[in-house]
This record gives sequence, structure tokens and C-alpha cells, in this order.
Amino acid sequence: MIRIILFSFFIGLTTIQAQESNKYNVLFIIADDLTTTAVSAYGNPVPETPNIDKLASEGVKYTRAYSQYPVCGPSRASMMFGYYPTASTTYGYVSGRENMGPHRKSWPQLFKDNGYYSARVSKIYHMGVPIDIETGAHGEDDAASWTERFNSQAAEWKSEGEAELVQNNPYGHKPRQGGNVMTIVKAEGHDTIQSDGKTAKTAVNLIKKHKDEPFFLAVGFVRPHVPFVAPEKYFEPYPYQEMILPPQVENDWDDIPQRGINYVTSVNAKMTEAQEKKAIAGYYASVSFMDAQVGKVLQTLEDEGLEDNTIVIFTSDHGFHLNEHRFWMKVSLHEESVRVPLIIKVPGKKPAVSHSFVELLDLYPTVANLVGLKASKDLQGMDIGKTLDDPDFEVRDMIFSVTQGGKSFLIRNKKWAYIQYDEDARSGMELYDMEIDPQQFNNLAYNPLYSDVVLKMKEALNSKLRKVRDNDLGIDYSSRQ
Repeated sequence: MIRIILFSFFIGLTTIQAQESNKYNVLFIIADDLTTTAVSAYGNPVPETPNIDKLASEGVKYTRAYSQYPVCGPSRASMMFGYYPTASTTYGYVSGRENMGPHRKSWPQLFKDNGYYSARVSKIYHMGVPIDIETGAHGEDDAASWTERFNSQAAEWKSEGEAELVQNNPYGHKPRQGGNVMTIVKAEGHDTIQSDGKTAKTAVNLIKKHKDEPFFLAVGFVRPHVPFVAPEKYFEPYPYQEMILPPQVENDWDDIPQRGINYVTSVNAKMTEAQEKKAIAGYYASVSFMDAQVGKVLQTLEDEGLEDNTIVIFTSDHGFHLNEHRFWMKVSLHEESVRVPLIIKVPGKKPAVSHSFVELLDLYPTVANLVGLKASKDLQGMDIGKTLDDPDFEVRDMIFSVTQGGKSFLIRNKKWAYIQYDEDARSGMELYDMEIDPQQFNNLAYNPLYSDVVLKMKEALNSKLRKVRDNDLGIDYSSRQ
């Protein structure tokens, strides 16, 4: 009898130990150039994003999440290594390893080195879209981060189907053009002809193959990054004639410094109103196509019984202008360009909405702590894990982002968004009251009534710059100004 009791005790103890040793999987999904204004869960009823919306209803949706640099390469480097672009001086189309050195671990590398199968599917670090997608190249990837890596080659703007170039084409003579331009292609054929369809298929297969071991699976979708390519059926809900353009203000640019006028506008791209509407329709179609691929990956997680032990993160590297201020693309520090959707679903945590300010580089320390891995104490991101239990908890009182080679800065709190061009502001400033002017139409920076606010925001920026540069990277910032 004693032997039976002891045997049962040890069996029970072994079961408890096995349960305690189980590791959460991590499924990290990132879209490319996805603005919050094109996701239904963030308040726009026009785009059809049922799969992202479902995830938002099951996880914690962050309404104030921000990119640290509204361009693909530096944003992703910051997120993957956990340092501000200003700290590492990583501003270009690189992985970030160049400035981080061989001994500083990236986010997925930390998992790989702790027994996880770590895989990348398509674009996680910088990858040229469409060029690297066309050639099937790795782009500016970091090989040390992964156990395996997979690319999703496709024809992109050369895809068979009806095509139209909607910028720098005022007379409509060019049906399509390669490179980083808004070519719309209503592609023939099924989803898996296109890059994101291939990415979803690979991710599905990897989940099935590695479901019995802990994994860190990073899935990078390239839509809605230009060109706006999607199978024709995804364009059907968006007849361009029905697209509503964002409101405009007469002489809107008069109070914006020259450096604040975005690099692509309806003016310099010579876009007609019809082309503006077609660009928005093409963007929405690309978003819906990407959303459908997200759904395939999430459905596989459910089908394979992995929802209860997998952390799911969905986000984008930065936002995208859709004719706000007649701006297009990213790069600017205005709200639509720098704010991103962010959803985190953790097993056992209740769905919620968090209005706390969070930054993309917070993901590294947060997820590492959720699975019990020890990340470097020098990471500049913050653990936002408390918001998963208490969505009213506020992690930060402001966010910090930079652009234009690290020479333009954004400090954003609940009340104010302050943009400064150059560290001495010689190229101008912008100040917006985000409570009464969320669309950022009225620049108050030069209004004497707000001089005290400008001074406080300048002081906050200078303080942030000092803290960001006080790190262990060994960079001489005085030589880089």
C-alpha cells in the first residue's frame, strides 16, 4: 500500500513538474505599413479585417502604441534588439546587428538560445519590398536570430492582372511601375500565388510540424506595403468611387515647417481626386488580403490545440498616410504615420482595451518576462505585462519617436504632440493639442500663448535624449550630430 501511495505521489509530482516546465510558444505576426485607420477594430468600419478584429476581441488591444521610427528598417531593428534608433544610431535599411555587435542578443535569438525553435517567415528585419520579394532574397536579415528562415518569393507589381499606377501618372499613360510606388494590381489567381499567401502557407506548415516543441514563430506579411497587390476578389468591397477622402483644411501646409511636409504628397505625386480614391481602395484591398492570411495562421493554431499555450502578438512596423494633409506613405511624425495597431493575446488573460502609451521596443522585455526568460537588463524597452492584468495601468506618460536620420523628433503625451526638427529646432517645430485637435490641423508651436508648453516639451525631449544615449553601446554621439 505504501509503495502504491509513493508511486502515485511521484507520478503526480512528475505531472506537476511537467506542467510547470511547459513553455509558452510565441506567435509574432507583423504587417508592413499598416495604419490603425485601416483596421476595423480601431474604429474605421470600411476596411474588412475580421480576423484581426477577432484577435482584438480576444486579447488586449492597445490604442496608443507607437513606432520608434516610421520607416521599416530602423523600426524593426529597434523592435528586435530593444534599443531606440537614437541609442544605436540605426537609421537605415539594415538589420541593426551592424551597430549592436555579435554579443548582444536579438529578441528571437534569446528564445533560440534557450531551447526554442525560432523561425522567420518572410519580412521581420528589413527586406526590400517589392525588390527582395521579387528575387526571393533574405534582405537585411539577422541569421543569428533564427533556427530556420523562409522567404516568400512572388511577382509583386508584375503579377498578372489589371494594373494601374496612381502616382506620378496624371494622364494615366503608365499602367504599372516597379519600386516603392503606388501601383495597384488586381491580381489573377488564388492567394498562394502572392507573397503573403505563401507566407501564411509556410507558417501553417511550421505550426503543424513544430507543435510538440516550444517555438518562436515570426510571421511577416508584406501587405499593405506598396505595390497594392492582391487577388481581384479582395478589391470587390472597395469600389473606388465610394471611398471617402479624409477632411482637408484650406492652406493646411502654411503652418507646417518644410521638413514636416511628407516626401510623398498628392501635390508632388500629381494625383487626381480619382487616383487618391483608387489608392485608398487599393490599400484597403491589400489590408483585407493580409487579414485573410492572418486568419489562416490563427485558425491553424486553434485547430492544432495550441491556443492555450501560445502568446500571440499582432502589430505593424509603423503607420501609413492615406491622404491626411494630402500626405501619403510613412516617414512623417504625424499621428497616422507613427501610430500602430498592437494586440497581445496571452493564455488565461481576459480581453481588454489599454490606453496606456506603449512603444514597439517594449515587446522584447515584455514577452521575455512572460515566458520566464532573462533578457538583458540594458534593454531600453519597458515591460508592459501589468497592462495584461490591469488595462488601466499606465506604463508610460509619453512616447518618443524619431525620423529623417534621427534628426527629427516626436514627444507625445495625452495632451500634446510636439515635433522638433533638429536638436536646436532650427528647422522648425510643431505642437498640437491632441484633445481638441487630434487630426493635427492647428500648429500651436509659434503661438505665444503656448510658449510655456513648447518650453516644457523641449525640456522633456532633451531629457529623453540624454537618457536614451546613456547606454552601454559605446557610441560617440558628439561625432554623429
